[in-house]
Amino acid sequence: MPDLSSQVEDLRSQFDRDLSNASSEAELRAIRDRYLARKGGLVSALLKSLGATPADHRPRLGQLANELKQQIETRLDERLDAAARSRPPAGAVDVTLPGRRPVIGHRHPLTILREQIDSIFTRLGFLVIEGPELEDDYHNFEALNMPKEHPARDMQDTLYLSSEVRSSAGSNATLLRTHTSGMQIRYMEKFPPPVRLIAPGRVYRRDNFDLTHTPMFTQVEGLVVGEDITLAALKGILFTFAHELFGADRRVRFRPSFFPYTEPSGELDISCASCAGAGCAMCKRTGWLEILGSGMVHPAVFEAVGYDPERYTGFAFGMGIERVALLKWGVEDIRLFYENDLRFLEQFPL
Repeated sequence: MPDLSSQVEDLRSQFDRDLSNASSEAELRAIRDRYLARKGGLVSALLKSLGATPADHRPRLGQLANELKQQIETRLDERLDAAARSRPPAGAVDVTLPGRRPVIGHRHPLTILREQIDSIFTRLGFLVIEGPELEDDYHNFEALNMPKEHPARDMQDTLYLSSEVRSSAGSNATLLRTHTSGMQIRYMEKFPPPVRLIAPGRVYRRDNFDLTHTPMFTQVEGLVVGEDITLAALKGILFTFAHELFGADRRVRFRPSFFPYTEPSGELDISCASCAGAGCAMCKRTGWLEILGSGMVHPAVFEAVGYDPERYTGFAFGMGIERVALLKWGVEDIRLFYENDLRFLEQFPL
C-alpha cells in the first residue's frame, strides 16, 4: 500500500506542475488526454495496477485513485471552461495580437539618384533651380547659339505643341523642352554673375522607347560663370563629381567633343566597372563609358543674356540621370525604370 499511495501522490504533484505550466486551451486538452485517456492515460494505468495489490488494500487504494481522477477532471473542466469563456467570438479581432506593419513606400531609384547628384553639387556650392517643362524656341535653342535652321537642332528632335513644324517655328513657338539649359538662360537674364547652379528636371525628345532611349527622361545641367573661370576648374568639378558618385577607384578621362553652346567642348568618361577597363560589350570594347557632355560657355550665349564675354567666362555641363543610373547600377534596359515592377524598383538602396 505505501508504494501505490506514493504513486498517487507523485501523480498528483506531476499533474499540479503540468496544469500550472499550461497557458492555452490546446495545452489543457493535451493534459486531459495524457492523464484521463482510456488507453494510455496515466490515471487509467494507475487504476489498472490495483489488480496486482493485496485484496485488503484495494478499497483504500481504489478510493485514493478515484479521488485523484475526480480532482483532475474537476480542475481541468474549470480551466477549460474559463478558457472557453475568454475565447473571442468567431470573427472577432484579437486586440492582443501585435499590429501589422503598414507597407512603406519606396522612393523611385531615379529619385534616389537625382537626390544624390543634387547633394554632391550642393556640397560643392551649387544652387539647385527648377523651371517650366513647356519652353519657347528662343530659350530652348536660339539663346543657346542654335538659331533657326541650325544643324545642331537635328541632335534633339523636338516635340512642338502646335501644328508648326521645326522649319517654320518662330522664337515664340511652344515646345516640350529638350534639355534644361533653358533655365540657365532664364537665370542669367535675371541675375548678374557670379553664377553657380544646376538645373535638374524632365525633358522630352522624339526617341523610340527601347533599351537605351525613352521619349521622356531626366537631365541635370550645370552652369558656372564668373571672372577667370577656366577649363581646369571644369575638369576639377567634374572629376570630383565622378569620384563622389561612382567611387574613388574609378578612372576618369576628359576628351574633346562638340556642342553648339560651348567652345571648347568635351565629354567625361569613366572606366567600365564590368571589365575594369579591359574592354567588354557594355563599353563597346573601349574600356570607357561616357557619362556627360560639357565645355566652356560660347561667347554668343553670353551676348544673348547681356553678359560681357570679354569680362566673364564660364562652363556648362549636362547629363541624363537615366544613363547615369544604367552605368552606376549595371542595369541593361532603361525601360525597367518606367515599367513599375516593384521587384525591380525596391532593390535599390535608399
